[in-house]
Amino acid sequence: MDQTAKLTKALLKNATNPKLAWQLFKRIQSSSPNTFLHSVPTIARILVRAKMLDQVDDLHHLLLASTPQQATLSPLVSLVNILAKSDLLDEAFSQFQTIRTKFPENSPSVSLYNALFECCIRERRVDCVSWLYKDMVVAGVSPQTYTFNLLIRALCDSGHLEDAKELFDKMSEKGCRPNEFSFGILVRGFCRAGLADKGLELLDDMRGFGFLPNRVVYNTLISSFCREGRTDDAERLVERMREDGLFPDVVTFNSRISALCRTGKILEASRIFRDMQIDEELGLPRPNAITYNLMLQGFCKEEMLEEAKALFELMQKNVTFMNLGSYNIWLLGLLRNGKLVEAQLVLKDMVDRGMEPNIYSYNILMDGLCKSGMLSDARMVMGSMLSNGLHPDAVTYTILLHGYCGKGKVHDANNILHEMTRNGCFPNTYTCNILLHSLLKEGRTAEAEQLLQRMNERGYGLDTITCNIIIDGLCKSGKLDKAIEIVNGMWTHGSAALGNIGNSFIGLVDDGSSGKKCMPDLVTYSIIVGSLCNEGRLDEAKKKFKDMMAKNLLPDSVIFDTFIHSFCKEGKISSAFRVLKDMEKRGYNKSLQTYNSLILGFGSKDQIFEIYGLMNEMRERGISPNVCTYNNIINCLCEGGKIEDATSVLDEMLQRGISPNVSTFKMLIKAIGESGDLVVAHEVFEIAVSICGHKEVLYSLMFNELLLGGEVSGAKLLFEAAVNRSFHLGNFLYKDLIDRLCEDEKLEEASDILTMLIDKEYKFDPASFMPVIDGLGKVGNKREADELAEKMMEMASDGKAENKVYQKAGVSKHRKENKYGGGDWQKVVHRDDGSGIALKALKRVQKGWGRESISSLKPEKNEHFDYW
Repeated sequence: MDQTAKLTKALLKNATNPKLAWQLFKRIQSSSPNTFLHSVPTIARILVRAKMLDQVDDLHHLLLASTPQQATLSPLVSLVNILAKSDLLDEAFSQFQTIRTKFPENSPSVSLYNALFECCIRERRVDCVSWLYKDMVVAGVSPQTYTFNLLIRALCDSGHLEDAKELFDKMSEKGCRPNEFSFGILVRGFCRAGLADKGLELLDDMRGFGFLPNRVVYNTLISSFCREGRTDDAERLVERMREDGLFPDVVTFNSRISALCRTGKILEASRIFRDMQIDEELGLPRPNAITYNLMLQGFCKEEMLEEAKALFELMQKNVTFMNLGSYNIWLLGLLRNGKLVEAQLVLKDMVDRGMEPNIYSYNILMDGLCKSGMLSDARMVMGSMLSNGLHPDAVTYTILLHGYCGKGKVHDANNILHEMTRNGCFPNTYTCNILLHSLLKEGRTAEAEQLLQRMNERGYGLDTITCNIIIDGLCKSGKLDKAIEIVNGMWTHGSAALGNIGNSFIGLVDDGSSGKKCMPDLVTYSIIVGSLCNEGRLDEAKKKFKDMMAKNLLPDSVIFDTFIHSFCKEGKISSAFRVLKDMEKRGYNKSLQTYNSLILGFGSKDQIFEIYGLMNEMRERGISPNVCTYNNIINCLCEGGKIEDATSVLDEMLQRGISPNVSTFKMLIKAIGESGDLVVAHEVFEIAVSICGHKEVLYSLMFNELLLGGEVSGAKLLFEAAVNRSFHLGNFLYKDLIDRLCEDEKLEEASDILTMLIDKEYKFDPASFMPVIDGLGKVGNKREADELAEKMMEMASDGKAENKVYQKAGVSKHRKENKYGGGDWQKVVHRDDGSGIALKALKRVQKGWGRESISSLKPEKNEHFDYW
């Protein structure tokens, strides 16, 4: 055995101990320079497998330093080849460039170029492909058909389809004839880009080159047509496939089933699936695990849980069709349909059957729990994940963070972010954007600035979504002009335009090349246009619309609907219809939002017949009205005094299964109450409570209408019910109730209301005591008057009065002014109306308390405002 063979054998023997093998190789190299060159591939593979890249680099330099240099060329090439096949592109590429510099006269082999091209494709490095191809031309190396196929694939994968087609067309000029793989690669490229028709043209060209399309090419096209919803074209291709003597296989049928499920045609997909199971005489392929999973996913998507459950149980009986993906599909289906308990049982069943859940399984369950607000349960699932040896990933933490943000628990969300980094799992831009959005939504601008600072420091790319979140936050906080300034700056500076926000935002964002890629998009302009419209700055909104068009950002239906809604809200119906005409010209149909806006506009003009015409049009187009639609109609009818028609609309809503909301009932109760029919108003109130629950706004509205309509006893009962439910009393005219009871000489009932409020620990306006104290004084009940005066003083001494009534213009016009109106109880005490009974009671109380003189109760001037 020669020395080279002995060295190779010794290296292989120590392959499990790469450091020892490397030491052995270096020792032989120093003692016998002519022996080690043939063992370079062996030691290179050992070092690469052990990821000893520094030693690989040392080996490269060792070879460059060896003599004679020409003898080292072959080992150097072998080293590059091994690195390329191990997907170590940077190392391979660097060493290849060194070889080209060191040995410019020696052209590399086409197989070496091919190996490097393959590595570039796997690593998605188009820049390296371009350099290598140019070098190949300079070196005078003739490409093979296989080389062209690699280049075409690289161009297709990077989206350069026209270049790929051009290179394909030039193959013959370069002395290489395309083969069936060349066609297949280009067809796949077109199909992946959604250009199936161009792929179909290549199918015809294949015959001109003497090739019959194979099953792979057909399936690629059929799958693409199915994804685009072109099932008829797919069916024609299946027939053409049969004509070429190729029978559709399970891949073909899976494509068809997938397309049908995606478009909601689950029954047709189910028929094909059934035929595949039973019709062997037709020569149909048997369904595989993918087929079963597609059907399971389809049933879940269409909320056909009974069918999905039956299929899942069938799959459990045949392990061939059951895999981890099946469990995850079923988990996702259950959670999307609100079946949390069942999903948790499925996870347990997985473990019991020896099917270990993966991190995706746990993430699915956690996402469902978080969306249902069950954050503590989601935390427990994360604990189970850890106990089973799985470490949470960025998605896991992002799900939790999103859950806490959705609940407004920004502090907890921030803790999740810190926990994430402590555990070595670094957040991505998406994670940070969620927290940033939540902080700005909560108005916590300083913390949002700190987060943006950290994002920039840690090198997270601030994308257009980040910019849109900040722009939206500025708009909602009343800084619309600053938001517009940033949008204008983004076209020049990208995300660096955020530096224009001011305060601590200045200098947060690097003005680098990455920032310049962050450009405004359609969402950016939708935010700005929507905010301008909301502020009534329609002319500026139209200018922004023109700017957007000039930047080749085509408007979508959302922006058109924004303008239509704004014009309708201002009663500019003709302007709204001009926008609608432009919208329809661009291929967008009226949406539910469009109809709601138009109904709102016609309602402001009391054009009820036009509204009913729109409702008929909606029915013809299959667009179902929602609660907003009906609320706009009810508002129009109520404003026009058509109360009976408005209640008929309410009946229609209930019959159609559309639940009215609080706004619906507020409009009806107010309109019916103002018309004087308090019995019907109360009936509507009871319906409202049965549908919307016991809401303070409903109780306060009904109470006020009853009181203003003279139904004092009914108002009193409703007020007592509200107090027993601990409602906030700010919108209740409770002082008016006390006044009316005192006017009707029902002093005991009025006193009982005050006692009830005190017992329930309400802090209310002390002026509420005054009519009762006056009334008791007039009938000679000085003891009770003094007790109430004492309670009033106790409440006043607290320094605050809660649940005060603030009169609205719409209410005050219906009520009669009384001498106790207003919240300044001390002014009421000192009024000059001739009775002075309350003042006398207060003097007696003051004397009994032994406090300071009564003058201290007079209003004291504050340099800024009167305290009471």
